[in-house]
This record gives sequence, structure tokens and C-alpha cells, in this order.
Amino acid sequence: MTGPVIETARLTLRPQAMEDFPRWAEMMAHPEAAKFIGGPMPAETAWRGFMTMAGAWSLTGVAMFSLVERETGRWLGRIGPWTPLGWPGTEVGWSLHPDAHGKGYGFEAATAAINYAFDVLGWTEVIHCIDPDNTPSQRLAERLGSHNQGPTRLPPPFDAVTVDRWGQSREQWRARDGGRPGE
Repeated sequence: MTGPVIETARLTLRPQAMEDFPRWAEMMAHPEAAKFIGGPMPAETAWRGFMTMAGAWSLTGVAMFSLVERETGRWLGRIGPWTPLGWPGTEVGWSLHPDAHGKGYGFEAATAAINYAFDVLGWTEVIHCIDPDNTPSQRLAERLGSHNQGPTRLPPPFDAVTVDRWGQSREQWRARDGGRPGE
């Protein structure tokens, strides 16, 4: 593994490892879990996204973390900093395996990832590209203190996808909860 490891009360955020792929593929094949991240796909297509994330860690030092439950070692999803070429900003994004929904993992991991983006990467803002129909992600963004900044465009091949740009500045983030939220 190339890249940082962050631990929270219940979670480990780390770069992808080969043992993550079976649950990654399950998430990407699930109709609801994959609905807003390209739609359900076969393992062969999910493999390419998995390798893209691992390669981004290796080549740029920035990619979404694998989210792992500390107690069980179970892979729960992907979350973290993401800045593909042509992206509309410095994003902290997320996708969780269906059996990880509704347990607060997204908030816990996103808080750690946003702190990492501001404190380690030196970002001055964080955005989240969210489909207007994705109310669970909108609720998480609001809980994190982000605001809907209106429609934005993604680069090809996602340029036909409708998304809103949610976000906040480092100063807005640090003004919440007396400094570094979540700690």
C-alpha cells in the first residue's frame, strides 16, 4: 500500500488493497449503492475503477481511501480526497457498501478525510459532487456543514451527468465545533 493511514474511533481509512476488491465489486454491482456513481456494473468494469483509485494513490498521492471497520476488518466503502483532471474542484467524495448505510460511518470517515484534506493536503476548499436526487448524500453533506452551491459540470465521460456542487471553505470547516470537527 502506498499512502497514509488514518484511524478514527471505529474506522481505518487507508489506500486500496487487493482484499478490498470483492466488496468493492459488490458495492458497484448493487442497484441502489451504485445508482449515483455510474450505475450497477459487472466486476470487470468495477475492476477498472478500483485500479484507477489505487493508481491515483501511487502516482499523485491523492485518492479515496478504503474505509475499513477496525473491529472486524470488513471493507465498508470508499471515501476521501479526489481530484481527477478537469474536476470542478477539490472533492471529498464517498460511496458506502449497502450494509454500511445508516450507521454513521459516512460522517465519521468524511470528517477524518476533510480534516486530512485541509490539514495535510493544504486544500482551501472541499466540494462534493452530488446528484440532485441523491438525498442521503445531500443529508451527509449538510451534516458536514457543506452547502449546495448550484449545478456544476463534470469532465468527459461524465459531462452529461447532472450534479450539484456542494462545499465549504477551510475557514467555514474550522469555524464549526470549535476548530477541527470530529475530534
